[in-house]
Formats: sequence, structure tokens, C-alpha cells
Amino acid sequence: MITSIEKKVLLAHLMRRAGFGSNYNQLEELSNFEYDEVVDQLLNPEFGSLEDQDLLDRYFIASVEARTARHADPQWTWRLAKSHKQLEEKISLFWHGLLAVGGVKLDHGLAMLAEIDLFRKYGLSNFGTLLLKISKDPGMMYWLDNQNSHKDAPNENYGRELLELFSMGIDENGEGAYTEEDVKSAARAFTGWASKPTPPPFFLGPFDMEFNFDESDHDNTEKTFLGNKGNFNGEDIVEMVAMHKATADFICKRLYLYFVSEEINDEEVIKLSDIYMKNQGEIKKVLEYMFKSDHFKSEEIRFKKVKSPSDLVFGITRLVDKYEIPNLDSAELAVNTLLMGQFLLNPPSVEGWHEGEEWIDSGSLIERINYATSEISNKNAKGVKDIVDIVLQKNITNSDEILNNCLESLGYLEITENTKKIIQEHIEKNKFNSEEEKILDILKLIVSTPDFQYC
Repeated sequence: MITSIEKKVLLAHLMRRAGFGSNYNQLEELSNFEYDEVVDQLLNPEFGSLEDQDLLDRYFIASVEARTARHADPQWTWRLAKSHKQLEEKISLFWHGLLAVGGVKLDHGLAMLAEIDLFRKYGLSNFGTLLLKISKDPGMMYWLDNQNSHKDAPNENYGRELLELFSMGIDENGEGAYTEEDVKSAARAFTGWASKPTPPPFFLGPFDMEFNFDESDHDNTEKTFLGNKGNFNGEDIVEMVAMHKATADFICKRLYLYFVSEEINDEEVIKLSDIYMKNQGEIKKVLEYMFKSDHFKSEEIRFKKVKSPSDLVFGITRLVDKYEIPNLDSAELAVNTLLMGQFLLNPPSVEGWHEGEEWIDSGSLIERINYATSEISNKNAKGVKDIVDIVLQKNITNSDEILNNCLESLGYLEITENTKKIIQEHIEKNKFNSEEEKILDILKLIVSTPDFQYC
């Protein structure tokens, strides 16, 4: 039987990984439920129309007819910062990086938002369904040049990336469970799949992109794919790919890297892959097993994953809780992730982003620290006021107690003993005009540490 504090520490870990984190008061509320109940709540968001869409359209006027990714991003970043369905947004971010479409080439912000909504709707469901939906996504077809793929001259871009980067993957030697002939057959199967031409956006604004299948331009002959022969089309290819063991291994490895650890545990990935195959590719079942496993709950994987720019920005944003309605400041949230190396709605290539330690260099680290310290010292933010009040209500008679209470109030954070010692020495050597000033100073120090770059 775990203690109340241990339960909150475990829930805090879950919310950092399955979402962007929860503040002290939210964790108090979540602790009224059993851990498995919280996992079930996260895994079962009710998809539907976004309740505050009218509000966003009113404040983010340029996003209503979003012509570019930059015009569109305030709509999504508001959800990343405010949505109560945290896993729905987190899994959308995962698929956005894996089934990557670059918004700058696409140059159609509304299409990018439609794609994120597709990830919300299908991101926790069956991978085969999701893969088919993204294969019919007009933005994806345009991004990977499938409108230039014809039955007499197939373009291999989509067929190749579908196998190499979206599903089956390759090993360290550049080899996969498929052959070059399989790539060619996949390309032939997807001929005739394209995005409809859209009218120019001036002066009526952008028109929605639409998928189009041109049967007259489809290769309707026999193909050999993964050892099977038949007159395959794109749907057949997706069905075979989605339930291939190599796909189960690849997708589960990527989910493990994203939600659990940057150091692969082969045994755990095998377990996840087995769950995938037994449940016909249901992502929700894989994540349910993952989040409820003893491995995920173990102390050795906590605070070992480098925060992505989105983890850091939206984690801090949720913590300080300064936005009640959309405003110019909230419209610029994506600028902060961009300065840290993550241009939301515009992955750098079809590979998505290289994550882990590659997120951090000297320039991005400065941006991370500046953003975090600026936000956590904003005394006008509701969340900051709450943190200060929570700490003041606790025992703060010595440096060790006040530091531990600050860490707890930030969502049960952990830092190394060496970092604790440095902050404690700072507290003891300096004089402060008030307890509030001392607390704010400690909070700034905590979010400036190397430890804070991990979740």
C-alpha cells in the first residue's frame, strides 16, 4: 500500500509523461482517484467539437483563414496549454513528429490544423485506421509529392516513407523487413491518390484541401508486396503494413522512446509489441499496458527524459496558469518553442524532430532558462500566486524544508542532492525582504537547474 505522498509523486510522473504536467492543486484532486482510474481517464477522452472554438476564432482572427503554419499555430498551442484532455494533445504531438508533414512546404495552415484534429480523433485508436487516414490526408499527399505519382510514372516518395519512417522502420544498417521491390509496389499501389488542386487564396481566402482518387491514373495491375501477390491498392498496402510484426516493433519502440525512456529496454518493447499484435494494432491498449506497468512506475525512469521544447513551454505555461482568455501573449507561445528548436506545425523533414539530448545546445538552453525563470517569477500569474501561498502555509523554518516544499508545490519535482546543496547554500547566505521574495528566488533557481530540463 503506497502512502498519499507516494501516490501524488506517481501521478505527477504520469501527468508529465502522458501530458505536460499538473500543478499541486490538480494533483490533490487527482489523488482522490486510484492511479489506474486516472490512466483510464487519460486514455478515454471524448472526442468532439472544441468547446471554446468560437472564442479562439474571435481572438486569433488570422487563424480563422490560416494561410500558413504560423497563422495556424495559436489554435493548437492554446489546446496544448489549456486542454483538460492532456493525452489527446500529447499523442497528437507524437504523431505530428512521426507522421510528419511540413507546414512551410504545404503553405496551408487550415490543412495543418485539420491534420492535428485527425491525430486527436484517431491517435489513440487503431494504427491501421490512423495510417489509412493519414494516407488519404491531402496535406500528406502534397507533402510527399503523390500528386506527381502516375500509373505510367510512379513517384516512390510516399511508398518509401510509409515503410521506412511511418511504419516498419529500418535498423542501424539501413535495412528493413521490406525490399526495394516492396517500395516500388507500394508506390504503384498509391498511384492516383492525390490532393485536389485548390484555388488561389486571394481574395476569398484559403479553400479546404481535399483528397482525390483518380481511378484512371491508378496502376490496376498485379503487384508483389511483402511476399503477397494481388491487384493491390493503397488500402491493401496499409492493411498489410499495419499488422506486420516489424510495424508493431517499430511503433512500440517509438512510443517507448516518447513516453518512457530514451534508453530502450528491449524486454519492455517486446511486451508492448505483443500487446499491439494481440489487439490488432490498438494504440490505446499499448499505452494502457505501458502506463500501468511496474516498469513505467519505477523510480529509475523518472526525470531521465530530456524535455522537448513543447514539454518545457507548455509544462511551465500550465504551471503558472496565467491565461484565462486568449490574448496576444498566448498567440506567441509557439515562438518560444521555435526559439528552442521546435517549429510546431513545421517539422524540419519527413523524419520529424531528433529528440532527446539533441534538443539542447548552448543557445536553446539559454532560451529554456530565460523562458522558465521569466514565467515562474511572474507574481501576477494565478499559478505563481498559488505556489507561493502553498509554500507559505507549510513549515519553512529552515532551508531544507522550504526547498522541499517549493519542489513539492511545483508538482513534486526532484533534483539531485548536489543541486539541493547549492540552492540551500544560496538560501542561507542571502537575505530577503520577505518570505515571498525568498520563495520566488528559490523557484527561479529550481527552474534554472540542469535537473529541470528533464521530466
